[in-house]
Amino acid sequence: MSLSPDAIKTLSHITTATITTILLKKGLRNIWMRGTRPLKPGLPRLVGPAFTLRFVPAREDLATPESWSSPISTRTAIEAMPEGCIAVVDAMGISDAGIFGDILCARMVKRKVTALVTDGVVRDVEGVLGTGMPVWCNGYAAPPSVAGLTFVGWGEPIGCGGVAVFPNDIVVADQDGAVLIPQALLDHVLSEGPEQERMEGWIVNEVKNGAQLPGLYPMNAETKARYAASKK
Repeated sequence: MSLSPDAIKTLSHITTATITTILLKKGLRNIWMRGTRPLKPGLPRLVGPAFTLRFVPAREDLATPESWSSPISTRTAIEAMPEGCIAVVDAMGISDAGIFGDILCARMVKRKVTALVTDGVVRDVEGVLGTGMPVWCNGYAAPPSVAGLTFVGWGEPIGCGGVAVFPNDIVVADQDGAVLIPQALLDHVLSEGPEQERMEGWIVNEVKNGAQLPGLYPMNAETKARYAASKK
């Protein structure tokens, strides 16, 4: 799945907080990936279809440095990543084994991958930051992935931060973390998101002008009428 430039532009102006509110109204409560924090402050909001990768617990006969040369490896998976995707990695929240380091992130940059999102951690943090790859993760650690994890594949449903992620679901990541938009609800978010942002911006302005919250947030009938008039 590829996202249109217009869809990416629209989503880049909708906060993850707003997306969670919109999807909550549709009954989806579990779309924010726990442990996905921006590695570097000030990263822009980024959007892309999910390219999924999965680790399982380390097993001594499989989680070895030799496994990095296997056909089923993170190295091979990176070569399958399409331009513009967001790599979403299920690392089971393991925080003492870095799944990717500077070399792998540098290759992802060359392949024009939009971002890396994981509930795990990275290693070689100074080098990773130096590559310019935008990363949302749960921190960093010195040991390599095989110290605590076994890589088992890509392009299949995963769990990241307690959220079910399917290939090509849409991921939006900003300072509040990374959220998931199911493909079937993309058009709904694109339709509702800009209006939600505009409405909340108007409410913030009202608060700055001294308005009290009861009747303003959420809006009562009178406030709704004033807001509607402001759009004319």
